[in-house]
Amino acid sequence: MPYFDSQIYYERVGNGEPLILLNGIMMSAGSWAYHVDKLKEHFDVITFDFKDQGRSSRMTKDYDVLERSIDLLNLMDHLKIKKAHIVGVSYGAHVAEHFIISHPRRVYKLVLSNAVDKVDNYLRELGRSWEMAAATGNPELLFKISFPAIYSRTFYNSNESWINERITNASKATDKKWLEGFIRLSRSGNYFDLSEEIKKITVPTLLICADEDIVTPKSEMKKMAEKIPHSSLVVLHKTGHAAFYEKANLWIKKVESFLSY
Repeated sequence: MPYFDSQIYYERVGNGEPLILLNGIMMSAGSWAYHVDKLKEHFDVITFDFKDQGRSSRMTKDYDVLERSIDLLNLMDHLKIKKAHIVGVSYGAHVAEHFIISHPRRVYKLVLSNAVDKVDNYLRELGRSWEMAAATGNPELLFKISFPAIYSRTFYNSNESWINERITNASKATDKKWLEGFIRLSRSGNYFDLSEEIKKITVPTLLICADEDIVTPKSEMKKMAEKIPHSSLVVLHKTGHAAFYEKANLWIKKVESFLSY
C-alpha cells in the first residue's frame, strides 16, 4: 500500500496524462473504484485520501481546507507530476479551487463537480448539523441525517433498500476516529470563500451540477460559471449532490469528453 511521507495514502493506475481525483468529505480513495476502472484506459489516474480520511493519518487539531491543497502539491511533487488534470467533487472541488488559484501552471484542465465558491450560512448550518450528529458517536444518526441531502429525491424513491443497506454497512464500518476526522474536515470548510478569487482561474474548466442538488445547487454553480473564463456548465438531471455516484456512467462520459477534447 503506497504512502507519501508515511501520512497520505494514494493509489495510481493507468496510462496517459495524469488525472487526479479529489474526494468528497465522506469519501475515500476506494470510493472511486468504478470510475478509475473506466478512466484508467486513457489516463494515469491518481486517487488519495486527505488527512483525516480513509487510510491517511488523522490530525489532532482543526485546520483550514487550504492545507489539503498543500498536501496535493506535495503529493504531485513526490510523484514527479509537473502538470495534471484535476477533478474534484464537493469538498475535493474546494481543495481544487484553492490549488489552481495558487498553482495555475500545474493544471491542464479542471473539473469542479457539485461545488460552490463560497460556503454560505445555509450550507454552513447544514454542515454543523452533520458535525453535531457525528459528535454523538452514533454513525447511523449521521448517515440518516446526511443521506437525504446527499442523494436526490429521485434516487431515494427508487433505491430505498439499497440506501438502507448502505447506511447499515457504513455504520458498522465507522469508528470513533472516522467520526472525529469527519468533524475536523467539515469544520475546515465552514468559512470557505473564493467567490472573488474564482475569476482568476484561466484553464479550461468544466462545472458539473445536478438539478436535485440541495447542498450545492445548480443556481450557485451557474453563478460560478459566469465568473470563470473558459468555463462550461453541464446539468445532470434527476440526480443530486452525489451525481458522480448516482449517474456514474454519464458523469464519467462528461468528464472524459471534456478532458479529451
